[in-house]
Amino acid sequence: MKEKRPLTKAETQLMQILWSMPKAEAYAADIMERYDEPRPAMTTLLTFLKILREKGYVEAEKHGRSHVFRALVSREEYTGAVMDDVKQTFFGGSAASLVSFFARRESLSEAEISELRKIIDSLDSRSSV
Repeated sequence: MKEKRPLTKAETQLMQILWSMPKAEAYAADIMERYDEPRPAMTTLLTFLKILREKGYVEAEKHGRSHVFRALVSREEYTGAVMDDVKQTFFGGSAASLVSFFARRESLSEAEISELRKIIDSLDSRSSV
C-alpha cells in the first residue's frame, strides 16, 4: 500500500463497514444501514466519504443520481500498513518484540499458545527449504 494518511477512528469505522460489504462497495444509504445506533447524519457520512476519497482509500462511481463507493485499499493492506507502522514506531522494527509484547500483555489460552507455535513452526519449515 502506498503511504497514505492514517484513518481516524470514525473513518476506520466507516471503512470496516465498507469492507464488510460484497465487493467492498456500496451506496451511502447501504453503508448508513450498517451503522449501529446512534447513526451519523447522512451529511456527516458523505463528508467522511469525501475525506476518504481525498485520502485515496475510496473511489466513487456515479450511478444515476447516486454514487457507488468502493474501497481502494483492502482491510488486509490497511492492517498490514498500520502494524508495520506500530512495529517501526514502538518496537524498533522488530516483529519478535511486537509479538512478545502482545503475548505478555494478553492472557493467552493454551489453545492460542498452541496456535502460535504452529504458525512459528510453519514459518521455520518454510525458511529451511
